[in-house]
Amino acid sequence: MYELLGICVVLAALMLLNAAASLGMALAWRVIAPLTRSFSARTRSDLLFTLRLAAPMSAAIIVAVFLIPSYLDYEPRATAEVVSLKLAGLAVLSAGSLAFALCRTVRSWLATAALGRQWLQSANRIHVAGINVPAFSISHRFPIIAIVGTLRPRLFIAGDVLSALTRDEMAAAIAHECGHLAARDNLKRTLLRICRDSLFLVPFGRTVDRLWAQSAESAADEFAARQSPDVALNLASALVRIAKMVPAGARADVPLGAYLVGAEETQGVKSRIRRLIEISSNHSRITPTNNLLIRLLPLTSFAAIAAAASITAANGKVLMGVHLILERAVSLLS
Repeated sequence: MYELLGICVVLAALMLLNAAASLGMALAWRVIAPLTRSFSARTRSDLLFTLRLAAPMSAAIIVAVFLIPSYLDYEPRATAEVVSLKLAGLAVLSAGSLAFALCRTVRSWLATAALGRQWLQSANRIHVAGINVPAFSISHRFPIIAIVGTLRPRLFIAGDVLSALTRDEMAAAIAHECGHLAARDNLKRTLLRICRDSLFLVPFGRTVDRLWAQSAESAADEFAARQSPDVALNLASALVRIAKMVPAGARADVPLGAYLVGAEETQGVKSRIRRLIEISSNHSRITPTNNLLIRLLPLTSFAAIAAAASITAANGKVLMGVHLILERAVSLLS
């Protein structure tokens, strides 16, 4: 019973803490969002990514640093407590959520890899200037121009897109995809999918996920537009051409891919075009995000949280207090 009770407590706490932290994260973004309007799209994207990932990471750190040690140190092995139906139900939901997130992520990964292999069977290798990943031309009804893959990214371009875009528009579109590569957006997209699916019963954080996707596209646009106002205008022109080529009701069909035009609604494409025209017309300068702290924000944030938690947990009285809270929670669920 000691081991079973501990497992159920850990699983239930992980789900409840993740849900609470995700709600807190969503509310926190509402507060700080107005303060970030003057930030570059890349900085906003990094902040959103860090905030979204902070919820499950904080829950995992609390469970690993406080809950598990307090249970092992202060819970008697000959415990008389039993696993109630309520606690067991929470534990099953938590385990199911984790399994669902893992399965969905693996399925998306496998589906993306399988589709990439399918495309490669009829693809033609092409040389594309300005990008250092393998590039291929494919025949596809959707006007695809996308970076597909996380560990071994490849660039796929539909033949119709190659024919429709001018040389300057294509160069600007490639610069956009280079922005996704530089930011490792496909890896971030995978991590955010895990975060979302691990709380499939609770919708907290989905707005932040959507805002991150929008900011990531804007950041890739700004990455390209940083070259010159002409590149910004050419990218806007490429977006217009490709958006017009999208078949009615069609969507890009790669789960984990960074598209020039794909997942956004029409309004999202329009706002990107307006921003690019503004950059080109006003000769707006976009400051590159070279700040090391910003680029390492996720890692430094989680390291700081883990270090602070470890220092706090070194106090035996803290772990004793955590155990008392656990005892009270188990009692309420009995």
